[in-house]
Amino acid sequence: EVQLVESGGGLVQPGGSLRLSCAASGLTFDFDDYAIAWFLQAPGKEREGVSCISGGDNSTYYTDSVKGRFTISSDNAKNTVYLQMNSLKPEDTAVYYCAADRGFQAIVAVPGPDSFGFWGQGTQVTVSS
Repeated sequence: EVQLVESGGGLVQPGGSLRLSCAASGLTFDFDDYAIAWFLQAPGKEREGVSCISGGDNSTYYTDSVKGRFTISSDNAKNTVYLQMNSLKPEDTAVYYCAADRGFQAIVAVPGPDSFGFWGQGTQVTVSS
């Protein structure tokens, strides 16, 4: 059974940085067969895509609000995906989830949450002074 475990969340001041990690285990296929994405969910709002890294060629995709501030990367040897978040803003406050799945035909943007079958438990990110 695929398990995803997020870590790295916390409280940070505006303008600060955090690095989230998503460690995968129990994979049926090779780690780089999977697309891994990060989503956020703020209180009372729907889950929305933040970034995605595709399997194989490791192409990366970002939602407009985080471009230039967030960087997604993958360490296939550790079955781990990272989300480096810089220049954090109060509106980035949310629970961040990582998600994984395979079999995407062509990724041109961060896929919607319904595209992913495997999810972590989430990690809270709070940006506040």
